[in-house]
Amino acid sequence: MAEKTDLKAVKDSLERAGDIVNLSDSSTDSLPPQFYQRFIVHGIRVDHIDPGRVVCSLKVPPRLLNTGNFMHGGATASLVDVIGSAAIFAAGYRTSGVSLEISISYLDAAYVGEEIEIEAKVLRVGKAIGVVSVELRKKSGKIIAHARHVKYLAVSSKL
Repeated sequence: MAEKTDLKAVKDSLERAGDIVNLSDSSTDSLPPQFYQRFIVHGIRVDHIDPGRVVCSLKVPPRLLNTGNFMHGGATASLVDVIGSAAIFAAGYRTSGVSLEISISYLDAAYVGEEIEIEAKVLRVGKAIGVVSVELRKKSGKIIAHARHVKYLAVSSKL
């Protein structure tokens, strides 16, 4: 059985984490649209692009680190989302849809200043669903994370 947890301490810890950034509510509300995506992908270089395949590289910046000083799992998930969506666009689809599922196996860590490669390949795109495989790896080839990204490709309404 789990130990009794101090729920207030958990609450305070989460709320204080946002204060470290030193942004007031008014300044966060005034951030530009799609700020989060820009925050994640700033520094991405597209090294290779084919129909249904995108290969990018990124030097891991300090802004994407967790408290253990390696790349945060949420940053990895965001890269899977964005680069996976780009692969669907590269396959010739006019929409990248919305995420239904992202499954990630975290296999190693990436540290600040380390050059990583992100490769996304479309496995299948049907009438409504697209599936992409995304792999993050070190330049040595060692896999950091392997992911599968499933997207619903919404069809435009004819109304």
